[in-house]
Order: sequence, then structure tokens, then C-alpha cells
Amino acid sequence: MEYHFKPLSKSCAATGAPLQPGSWCHSVVVERNGQQQRLDYSEAGWKGPPDDAIGHWRSQVPALKSSQAIRIDPDALMRYFEQLSEEASPSQESQRYVAALVLLKQRRLRLDNVQTDAEGPTQLILEGTHGEGLFQVTDLQLNDEDAARWQNELKQHLTTEWTA
Repeated sequence: MEYHFKPLSKSCAATGAPLQPGSWCHSVVVERNGQQQRLDYSEAGWKGPPDDAIGHWRSQVPALKSSQAIRIDPDALMRYFEQLSEEASPSQESQRYVAALVLLKQRRLRLDNVQTDAEGPTQLILEGTHGEGLFQVTDLQLNDEDAARWQNELKQHLTTEWTA
């Protein structure tokens, strides 16, 4: 039998206070209304397992990973991508390519066509889902490490300069 429980809550089930990264918390599984639920408690809110607890454990609240904690706003990213496309600077081609990949993943851009030419790199023809025109982006085929580095730089740049 498989069990699926929600991940660690952001707040204590008893006090409503946020569960702080690095602090200890108590988690319990209870059955209520025929459903199994996970409840998480801070040290201050923990009074022992409830009577209907099926199981309980103690764990440390994980720290947020800074690169994953930043969410990229699709509209801000789209405005930045459009600016990069207008400037078409070779020095920002990697940034533009990664922005395009993120926008594809967020379904803010869609792949319209792929152009391959024996004399040059593959070109991705992308279209904005809100009526933005066609964009031609060179497929740089970055390795995972470079793509992650460029994505982190993109997140930092958007967080500091492009949030609306």
C-alpha cells in the first residue's frame, strides 16, 4: 500500500506561527473524516501526539535553497526577453537563450519552428502566447552546469531589476 502525504507545512498546526528553517518540528499522521492527514508542529506548539495519531516523528525544518526560493515572474521575464531580443547583443546570447527556455517551460512562449542550416547553428523560432511576435533564438545547447549558472544569474537579475 502506498501513502502520499503533503510536504512539510510552512506553519505550525497549533499556533499558526511559521516553521523556521533549521528549527525542530514534530509531524504526525492522523485519520480524520476517512482521510489521512499530516500535521506539523513547532517545538512551542507541540503538546504530544493527538489521540487519533497513527504515527509521529521529529525532524528539522530544511533551509530554503536560495536559487530555488526565487520564483521568476513570467511577465517580467517576458519583458526582459523582449528587450534582449531588440538589442540582439552577442554578449547576452546565453542569457537570452536561457530566458527563452524558462519562458517555454512556463508556457509563456511556444516553439513555432526549428530551422537547421548546415552552415550555421540551429535556430529556434518562438512565438509569445499573448500575441507577441516571432523571436529567433540560437540553440546554444548549453550543458546542465552552464544552464544552471545562467538561470541563477537570470533569477538574480530579475529579482533586483525587473520585478513589477
